[in-house]
Amino acid sequence: MPSFDESVESVAEILRGVPAADRLFYAASEWGDWSKIWHVLGVTRALIERDPEIAVRLSVALGLESAFVNGFVKSLFKRERPEFEGERPLHLRQPKTSSFPSGHASSAFMAAAILSDEHPGGTPVYYAAAAIVAYSRIHVKIHHATDVAGGLVVGIALGKLAKRAWPLGSPPFRR
Repeated sequence: MPSFDESVESVAEILRGVPAADRLFYAASEWGDWSKIWHVLGVTRALIERDPEIAVRLSVALGLESAFVNGFVKSLFKRERPEFEGERPLHLRQPKTSSFPSGHASSAFMAAAILSDEHPGGTPVYYAAAAIVAYSRIHVKIHHATDVAGGLVVGIALGKLAKRAWPLGSPPFRR
């Protein structure tokens, strides 16, 4: 019986090489680097709502999440990344850290949780964007499916923790 990683990989292989899918998932993976997509969404929400706390809260949380996941959690695991043979259809930065857990998935789901707290009407959009960024790491063969699943769990937990540690409207941003 194939493993979870092998099962997901065989499904992912169907979309690889499809130009529209490659463009979408390579772009999502690139925008997930350094949490660019989440910082842009945070600043956009802050400008729309005229509330700088939205961007500051999200950026601080993303910085702490990155330090924790990439600096500490990944050091506990020495998992090799999936092998990619041949040329990638689009340019992509190759990380040097452990494959487990996916930092893209972790930051994506933490950001979706925080942005949903600030703008509940956008919840489906934020989580759909998080899912696309997270899955993109499987599509581009930089993570195994279990790396992404681990990042998803970490991201949801950190999102809950961030919302509890810094509730909306708390000092110095009282509303």
